[in-house]
Amino acid sequence: MSVQVWISIAVGMAAVIDDLSRRHIANWIPAAALAGGFGWQIGMHGWAGAGTATIGTVAGFAVFLIFYLLGGMGGGDVKLMAGFGALLGPNQLLAAALWTGAVGGILAVGALAWKALRRPFRRPPAENAAGVELSQEERERAASIPYAPAIALGVWLSLATRG
Repeated sequence: MSVQVWISIAVGMAAVIDDLSRRHIANWIPAAALAGGFGWQIGMHGWAGAGTATIGTVAGFAVFLIFYLLGGMGGGDVKLMAGFGALLGPNQLLAAALWTGAVGGILAVGALAWKALRRPFRRPPAENAAGVELSQEERERAASIPYAPAIALGVWLSLATRG
């Protein structure tokens, strides 16, 4: 496996763990993807790789920006895709974005089905385990679907299927 694949595995796993446990992606994770992406691109392609990484970063940011602006995605997801854009470059990023969309759709349907199956047995969380009422933001976070798993799987599938 190449260094590019190892970087994508490490960053993807960190993002998935963080997003599933906290429903938040720490800023160091997309920063690691960005630094690893620029390092890998420059190492492989010289200074032309810096241009590839820059264009990939902008493309990765732009891919999910509209969803962020519409309130359907968190800022950490946008930054994570920008970091992966540096690692993949703009051409490979397109495949990753398509895979991410497909995986994200499947995961969203699965998460909604799981919530629907559990609904008869649970009340919506209005308070935490200590009995303190949850804020509106905490209720929204509990109802959200983490997207880092879809992004990581999309990136990994794009790398596994590249020609």
